[in-house]
Amino acid sequence: MPMIAFKGLRGQLLGTMAVLLVILLAIFAAYWQGEEANHREMLSLSQSATEQLSRSELRRRGEHIAAELSAHLVPMLQEGDAAAINELVGDMVHHSNLRYLIVYDGNGRVLVSTDGLARSGQLMTDPLAAAVLQAGGRKEQWPNGLLEIAVPIEHTGQALGGLRVGLSYTGPDPGNAVIFEPIVRRLNANSLRHHLWIVVIVVVLLVVTGVYAVLLERRVFGPIRRLARLMQEDTPGSSQPLPELALRDDEIGELMQAFTRMRAGIAKHDREIRRLAFVDPLTGMANRLAFRQSLDDRLLTLRASHDELALLFIDIDDFKRVNDTLGHESGDEVLSQLSVRVRLVLEKFGAQAADIARFGGDEFIVLYLAKDIRAASARMAEALIVEIERPLAVGGRQVFLGASIGITLFPDDATHAGQLLKNADIAMYQAKVAGKNCYRFYSRALDRAVERRVQLEQDLRGAWSRGELSLVYQPIYQLADGNIVGAEALLRWQHPHLGMVPPVVFIEVAEQTGLIEDIGRAVLEQACKDASQWSATTAGKPFVSVNISPRQLRSGELPDVVSNALRSSGLIASQLHLELTETAVLVDEDQASALLSRVRATGVKVWLDDFGTGFSGLSHLRRVPVDGVKIDRSFVADLLRDPDDLALTTAIIAMAHSLSITVVAEGIESDGQCQILRERGCDQGQGFLFGRPMDAKEAARQFHA
Repeated sequence: MPMIAFKGLRGQLLGTMAVLLVILLAIFAAYWQGEEANHREMLSLSQSATEQLSRSELRRRGEHIAAELSAHLVPMLQEGDAAAINELVGDMVHHSNLRYLIVYDGNGRVLVSTDGLARSGQLMTDPLAAAVLQAGGRKEQWPNGLLEIAVPIEHTGQALGGLRVGLSYTGPDPGNAVIFEPIVRRLNANSLRHHLWIVVIVVVLLVVTGVYAVLLERRVFGPIRRLARLMQEDTPGSSQPLPELALRDDEIGELMQAFTRMRAGIAKHDREIRRLAFVDPLTGMANRLAFRQSLDDRLLTLRASHDELALLFIDIDDFKRVNDTLGHESGDEVLSQLSVRVRLVLEKFGAQAADIARFGGDEFIVLYLAKDIRAASARMAEALIVEIERPLAVGGRQVFLGASIGITLFPDDATHAGQLLKNADIAMYQAKVAGKNCYRFYSRALDRAVERRVQLEQDLRGAWSRGELSLVYQPIYQLADGNIVGAEALLRWQHPHLGMVPPVVFIEVAEQTGLIEDIGRAVLEQACKDASQWSATTAGKPFVSVNISPRQLRSGELPDVVSNALRSSGLIASQLHLELTETAVLVDEDQASALLSRVRATGVKVWLDDFGTGFSGLSHLRRVPVDGVKIDRSFVADLLRDPDDLALTTAIIAMAHSLSITVVAEGIESDGQCQILRERGCDQGQGFLFGRPMDAKEAARQFHA
């Protein structure tokens, strides 16, 4: 028989009740059986008592008959009067239950017998006769429904003979049974009453158990299940009224009240979670998720109304510089102020129905509806750029920023939210390529340009490890004596499908994607390793100059990267020259000055590349620690034709020398250019006149020669 599994609190409690009920029924059943056993025992005792009483009565009669006959038989036996004995015995055989009478003499010989078995003159041979003769006293036995009593007949101590009386025993006397009948009736009545009480108790117990189970179901288990259903079906923020359970003044009511409090708490937390999920905590604007839902809803409406919509993707130019120089708290303050300015522009344009969201770290996005949407969105973009480029006051300092804005239109450019967002991002990227702090509309031609750039970025990743990127070296000569003194490391990319990719193309991609940091570190290490080989094959100590990107400078890790490259290659610090563009250094003079001071303290030289093309004045050289400047090739190219370029070049050389700074001229391609630069006191030069870029082995041969 399979066991019934009681699951849950309800099943366990009902199972416990069932076990207790079975135990109680077993107790009552045992009590019932005990009562029945006692009743049977009482009846048995009554029957036994009746039996004993009947036997006692029969024994008394037998003893009476034996005593009476014995007294009469004494003289008859003394005289040997057999006739008198027969007559006396004959009178006695009519007694009820009297079976036989035997009179015998002192030797055990039968004198008179009425049983038809024993004959006169024969000896009695049964055990009772022998026992009577030997013991000389009264004996009795109960063989097979018969009471036999044997008594000796004596006179003055002399044994004359004996008498045996046989009485039939037919069971208890019906008259005796009448005596016990009231007792039996009373016992039966008591037993029946006890049984009825047991039945009543069992029925009451079953009823109470059933009622208790029903009450448990209705008052406990049912409400608990309803409460569980409510908790399962209840959704955060639901206004569904709670049942009457909360009004109960018991544990269920307390549980329901606790659930009510928990429900309110969950609803509060749900509202908070929804706020955090859909609202940007810094600016209070909608976040990316909320904006995407809003955009989907707007597009559904616009498809039916055939209205137009513009999506403006705003990216703050060079915002990372704010975090790097002023800290992230100042960066957050800048974003908060910018968000207020963007809202003000929208209000000024009456764009009450516009949606604005913070889409990322320094990215905002505006959903704008208007008539003649292209012209209206262009005016809004111009206003946003003007508002954002106004100086911001942060921490007692002024911060100048710009914004690149990409614009895409619905339904002209796309009809789906995902494609519109992608188009706006592409247009924003084109605004950055165009010089930043401007806006661009999306066009399908941009897709192909972006696809090419994305493919170029993917191919550039891992290009160094695949051996596609390599270094060549352009030698640098001392103009005074024409001796080679060093070489500039130049990076080249031999693409497996596109062929040689110009540095101006892939360096910009590496700079914008951050790949330049890993590539720049690898270039620096390889250049130091090659330069250490040059030193081993020549008596001099030629230097190698390596270009450092603005991103490498802003990261703050430049001193450690340089130190690791020198240590791993064994190159002397004075043989390493780092070249940085004037613009990269002067974007944040304080940070650049601190980092370059640490680098120069190790003995490494710092040069400014493309000097003269930046927006800064020459006075910045007093505040930035550099060892040399490289005159941009655009000035060198027109030295022989343009007096202004010659005058500017002469001024740069003179000012640099006044500050004890070495001057290097780039792009020297003719003897005339070289002669003029030598006459003006230029220290070093490089260009096709001296040699084209070459690999490391060829450069080593140049130094050895």
